[in-house]
Amino acid sequence: MVALTPHQSVEHYENFPVGSLLLPKRFRKPIAAVYHFARHADDLADEGDASVEERLAQLAECSAELARIDAGIEPQTARYAALAPVIRDYAIPLQLFEDLLSAFRQDVTKQRYQDFGEVMDYCRRSANPVGRILLHIFGQTDTRKLAMSDGICSALQLVNFWQDVAIDFNKPRRRIYLPQDDLARFGVSEDDLAVGVATPAFRRLQAFQCERTWKMLRAGSPLGLELPGRVGLEIRTIVLSADRVLTKLKQVDYDVFTARPELKAGDWPFILGRALLAPWYRPQREAGGCHG
Repeated sequence: MVALTPHQSVEHYENFPVGSLLLPKRFRKPIAAVYHFARHADDLADEGDASVEERLAQLAECSAELARIDAGIEPQTARYAALAPVIRDYAIPLQLFEDLLSAFRQDVTKQRYQDFGEVMDYCRRSANPVGRILLHIFGQTDTRKLAMSDGICSALQLVNFWQDVAIDFNKPRRRIYLPQDDLARFGVSEDDLAVGVATPAFRRLQAFQCERTWKMLRAGSPLGLELPGRVGLEIRTIVLSADRVLTKLKQVDYDVFTARPELKAGDWPFILGRALLAPWYRPQREAGGCHG
């Protein structure tokens, strides 16, 4: 799922620091509660040696905890007890959390996506709810801002997919988020992914995916200028982090098999500098565009 990183230290690598120290202190505790819900449920779907049946049963218990919150019943676990007042105090629709759980359940059972529409439906449930939950916490839930948030969150999810092609394929379930019809269109087979060589056809496929991801990111990017103060700064930082990863993908000619392009310590001064200076903020085709 799209990264949702609170200020606490976690073991997972995250590109996009949602809930960082850039945010006003009053938002960090509720965002941390949301993070711990999402991280735990995501790990139930993806980590460890549990069977498919065990994973689905554990995720069903997450839904049961949400149902208890909805019914005004005390949750059985501390994680959901911390989440309950956040949902209540910020009037967050419970369906957003259920959408996330539905995406995690899908990760347990689905390894291939026929077309980009299927991928975007997954993003609608795996990524977009995160942005919508945050906007409820920030008190910024008009229709236009929600739509821009959806564009940013879907783009962040897609960036993770394209940089993680090799990692996802080499996991036990050999998951492929690249649409099957695009693989066929560009002449890339699953055998090519198994060999782990960035063929010219694979590079063209990745460039195509990155280009449409970049357009989605840029379309949502005005949200970072419309949200006030440090909240806007946080969103601009997230958008520019994704733009930077797209740049790194292009710089390595989309060869994610040799090394996973990711953000390093030296990238953050550049990202923060652009985020602080609004005229430099929006993703630039020269830097992040992947059309080459």
